[in-house]
Amino acid sequence: MDIRPLHTEADYADALKIVSAYVDNEPAAGTPEADHFEVLLTLVEAYEARHYAVALPDPIEAIKFRMEQGGLTIADMKPYLGSPNRVYEVLNRKRGLSLNMIRRLHQGLQIPAEVLIFG
Repeated sequence: MDIRPLHTEADYADALKIVSAYVDNEPAAGTPEADHFEVLLTLVEAYEARHYAVALPDPIEAIKFRMEQGGLTIADMKPYLGSPNRVYEVLNRKRGLSLNMIRRLHQGLQIPAEVLIFG
C-alpha cells in the first residue's frame, strides 16, 4: 500500500482514479483494500478542502433560496424573523439577523447556522 500526501494536481488526479475504482467496486469492510480506500478518501478530502474550498453562501441569499424552495411567503417567515415589516427589513439588508432569528431559521428551515453567522 503506497500512501503519501497529495502535494500536486497530478497526485490528486492519481488518487481520484484509485478512489473511483473503489467507488465502482467498494471493498469489504475490514480488508486492507477498505483501509486503503478510507485513507485515500481522507487525503482527497483534505486536498480538496485546501485547494477547492467553497465559500459559504450569503445568509440573505440562503434565506431567499429556502423561501423559493419551499414556496414560502413573507407571511410564512413570521415565526422565524418576526412581523412582515421585519421580514422585509432583513431581506432588504436593512436589519441584521439576531441570534434568536438565526436559531429559529436554523431549527425551522434547516439553514446551516454557519451560513447564517459567517456567510
